[in-house]
Order: sequence, then structure tokens, then C-alpha cells
Amino acid sequence: MLALLGFLMVAVFMYLIMSRRLSALVALIVVPVVFALISGFGTTEIGDMMLAGIKKIAPTGIMLLFAILYFGVMMDAGLFDPLIKKIVKIVKGDPLKVIVGTAILATLVALDGDGTTTYMITVTAMLPLYRKLGIRPMILAVVPMLALGVMNMTPWGGPTARVMSVLHMDVSEIFVPVIPAMIGGIAWVMIVACILGKQERKRLGIIEIADEDLQSLAGQEVAATDETAALKRPRLIWFNLLLTAALMVGLITSFLPLPTMFMLAFAIALFINYPKMQDQKERIAAHAANALATVSMVFAAGIFTGILTETKMIDAMASTLVSWIPDSLGSHMPLLVALTSMPFTYFMSNDAYYFGIVPILANAAAAYGIDPAEIGRASILGQPLHVLSPLFAAQYLLIGMVGVDYAETQKFILKWAFGTSIVMIALALLTGVISF
Repeated sequence: MLALLGFLMVAVFMYLIMSRRLSALVALIVVPVVFALISGFGTTEIGDMMLAGIKKIAPTGIMLLFAILYFGVMMDAGLFDPLIKKIVKIVKGDPLKVIVGTAILATLVALDGDGTTTYMITVTAMLPLYRKLGIRPMILAVVPMLALGVMNMTPWGGPTARVMSVLHMDVSEIFVPVIPAMIGGIAWVMIVACILGKQERKRLGIIEIADEDLQSLAGQEVAATDETAALKRPRLIWFNLLLTAALMVGLITSFLPLPTMFMLAFAIALFINYPKMQDQKERIAAHAANALATVSMVFAAGIFTGILTETKMIDAMASTLVSWIPDSLGSHMPLLVALTSMPFTYFMSNDAYYFGIVPILANAAAAYGIDPAEIGRASILGQPLHVLSPLFAAQYLLIGMVGVDYAETQKFILKWAFGTSIVMIALALLTGVISF
């Protein structure tokens, strides 16, 4: 009975958010409470279950909050502006260099894990060059999407945070082991950029652009990436770069808990870049909406997983799922999860997949002696397909800015995005991140 109610709860949750009957935030809170009541649990018990789930994901929520604020401050201060100027000047009139430069820029900007920011900055910086050289605008839509598909796997990007919250694990267990696979994914994106660049170079040739035209393009487009030049802190560029590099090193070495690292880095960045109290308040307010939307979702997910776990529904569901899986396939679950994560994350929202499906798969795998962390890692390897999903809102902004057709973009990019996931899955297997 518990297994049936658990599967029904997940199905209702997925239906409500995919049909847009409820927002994911509301569904994560309301649906499990309703099903816990149906299961016969009292309000006091349900309240304790909700708190238990929230306590377990609190560190992840704190990490996300300050990661969003930190990278927001870095964007405001103009950390990436010199890079944009340099890329525009280096690529000049060579379509190959322009497209590879687009891939590099999109990859670095995507460090903040936000698709909207990545697309806005990349397209704003590069679109004038694409138009001047006659490069197909479709490529400017495809390359940033491929880059974001890999970089969206950062702990503050969304999917990894969801995995850590539902499996109650930290960044060292889920994200750090996947870094080599991500590096391989980024290398694949650069290879694709080279292939597309060579095609455009063959079609267009190398076009000479005067230095004054390049300076005009670089200066105008960098200025357009921010609301006001008053926020820029060019004198602090090296400080901000070193602080960000130190933060990345800390992420890998885990010499401090990740939430405390981001809190400390954000406090330093905000104070050094914007020492005036009013400026600090304005920067926090500017990024509050994005931070609130993400963090509130994580805490709501704590309620969902708390009830799913404490009612023992997830144990019953896992037992049922195990009974359906042939013994010959049980030991291959990490690979199966990695491969199926591509269609799952394309047709489902991240909320539906990571909050509804992954916990069940992890518990089922545990019955075969497989570490749930392997399932968590495997589940994020399909993200290059997720950024193409009709449910991924940021792509509509990208397509609109570039001026290309949605259906044609899907046809053009699908094989390249599939290749990104396959490369990462292969490297994950070779490095032992997931087992076969």
C-alpha cells in the first residue's frame, strides 16, 4: 500500500508541474502533505517529517543562496568584461576563431550556473561579429547551449544541488568526482565549435576588419552587458579573479564546508567591491529574486523528500522497483541511469526527475550494493539534453535574441548535445565515477 501511494504521489506531482496546474514550489509542499494524510499519519508526525527533511538540505540551501549572490556580484563588478574584449579582438575576422571564442566565453560565463545570464552576455558580446562576418546565427544559438549543458552541472547550477538535497550528500560525493567527465564534455564542446568554425571559414573565408571597428564592437557590446557602468570595478579585476580562483580550489579540496566558503567569499567580494552600505543593499536586492526562487525550491524539496523518506514510502517503492528489475541488469544500474537521464531530463523538468525519480532509483540500486552516490552522479550526465527541453525557459530568450527558429534549432543541436552526454558518460565509466 505504501509503495502504491508513493508511486501515485510521484505521478501526481509530475502531472501537476508538467501540466502547469501548480508551480513546482507549491507542488513540492502540498502534494506530499496530502498523501501523508491519506496514508494515515497525523499532523504532528507530518510536521516532524517536514522539519527532518528541511534540516537535511539546509546546508545545500545556504550554499546555493550565497553562490548566486557571489557570482551576481562578480558579474556586476565586470569580472568577465576584459575577457569579452580580448576575445573580440583576438578572433578578428576569422569565423573559426569567432565560434571557438564564443564557446570559451559561454563556458566561463556559465560558471554562475544561470542560463539566462549566460545567453544574454554571450549573445550581446558576439552577435555584432556574427552579423558583420555573415556567420549563420544558428551557430550562436547552438554553441552557448552546448556549453551550458556541461556547466549547468556545477553545484549551484540546479541539477547537482537537487541531487545533493534528495540524497542528502555533499559536493565531494556528487560533484567533485564528475569534474574529469565535465572537462571532457567541455573539450567536446570546443571540438564541435572547431567543426562548425571550419565549415563557416570554408563558406565565408577570413574577412578583414579594421582595428577601429573591432574596438567599437568590443567597447559597445561590453557596455551593453550591464545596466550601468557605475557598477564596474576594473581596478579590482585581479583581486576578483584571484578570489574566484581560490574559491574554485576550495571547492575541489574541500578544506572548508562549501556553504561557509561561499558565505565568506561573498562577504569579502561585496565589501571590497561595494564598501558603501547602500551599494551593498542594492547589489543584494538586484539578485534577491533569483536567489529566493532557487533556495525556496530547495527547502520545499526538503519537505517532499522528508515525507517520502520518513513515511517509508521510498523504501517500499524501492523494494517494488527491485522486484521488477532482472537480476542480470541490477549491477548495471549506474550506466542505465546515465543513459536514461538523457530522455528523462529532456521530457521532464529537473524538479520532476530529481525529486520524483532519482530517490527511487538510488534506493533500488542500494539493494544491489550500489552506492547511491553513483546514481546521483549518473543522473546529472544527461544535462546537455535538458537545456534543449521545451521546459527549459532560458532557451526561448536565446532563440529570440539570435532570431532563429525553435524547431530548426532542435534539429541542428540534438546530435551534438547527445555526443556531449556520451563523451561524459564514457569518461565517467573510465574514471570509475560510475560502474558498469
